[in-house]
Amino acid sequence: MEIIDVDELKKSSRDPGEMHRRLEVWMAQQLPKGSRLMLGPLSSPSATGMSSETLLFDAEWQEEGTRRRQAFVARVAPFGADVPVFPEYDLERQFRAIRLVAEQSDVPVPVARWLETGTEALGSPFFVMERVEGRVPPDIMPYPFGSWLKDASRDEQRTLQNATIGVLASLHNIDRTKVDTAFLELDRPGATALRRMVAEWRFFYDWMREDRSIPVAAEGFAWLEENWPSDEGDTVISWGDARIGNILFDGFLPAAVLDWEMVSVGPRGLDLGWCIFLHSFFDDLAGMAGLEGMNDFMRSEDVAVEYERLSGHRVADLFWYEVFAAVRHAAIMGRIHSRRVHFEGAEWPANLDDVVPHAALLRKMMAG
Repeated sequence: MEIIDVDELKKSSRDPGEMHRRLEVWMAQQLPKGSRLMLGPLSSPSATGMSSETLLFDAEWQEEGTRRRQAFVARVAPFGADVPVFPEYDLERQFRAIRLVAEQSDVPVPVARWLETGTEALGSPFFVMERVEGRVPPDIMPYPFGSWLKDASRDEQRTLQNATIGVLASLHNIDRTKVDTAFLELDRPGATALRRMVAEWRFFYDWMREDRSIPVAAEGFAWLEENWPSDEGDTVISWGDARIGNILFDGFLPAAVLDWEMVSVGPRGLDLGWCIFLHSFFDDLAGMAGLEGMNDFMRSEDVAVEYERLSGHRVADLFWYEVFAAVRHAAIMGRIHSRRVHFEGAEWPANLDDVVPHAALLRKMMAG
């Protein structure tokens, strides 16, 4: 079993010093004249992250006679030459989604301050948010291997689990008849939001694999068609990358919900299935390493019951959405291997299923 180091997933051809200089120039233009901006050093988070470039920095400036200081986060679309995880990065959609969620729900999100859709400032579009303090269940090493969450009591883990489900319930219960969510629609063929979502990920898989085929992913797409949900339910705002690794926690309660690059609209099961599967994936890795893991955390039946209690909606065919999450993640892992080929000089294995750490788990899921 191999755990991919997070640094491999963050590599960029950008020069940090040049990025700092250009960001400082751009920030000064967003503030009142005479602000005398001072920008601190740039850094990146170390425990999570996979696709967009994330820059952390502090800024000081003068405003209305008062010296102000604020911690910020910039999300920057990666260069195409850096083998980004996704084929495109719609930073404006992410920015608008964060503001919509802030206005229409009690889901905690960072204050989205500025959006830059052009490429002159940093070479790619980006947006800037106010930084929120908190702690994140780490991806590297995955939190079931040993972390503040793994070491927490069962009651504390359940508090965090149910609070996360509460985030999903609040997000999904935003009344779409009262807000414009057309910008979140996927431009793919299909009569329903779920059909368009699957078409979106088929496109991603074909784009990612080029002239290769990852057998377990191809089998997964066939399984999805053969077992299509009998009731897709209503269409809601879907966070997309709904997992605890994308939430900053204050203690065991959410302080900020992050990473909206996969946001769209779709059935409620999309976020629930992703949240459940991503934990199953990490827990399966822990088991493969001979560790105890966290078998009582984010169990499908517990998530379903708590979600229905909080949202008033029961999600039909939840297991289908868990398999869909596993198929999507298989395609993503294939793309991550492409990054390793590009940056590390790695090679493609003879058995392409070997680039999917959860290939065996996915086949067990499809076998029931």
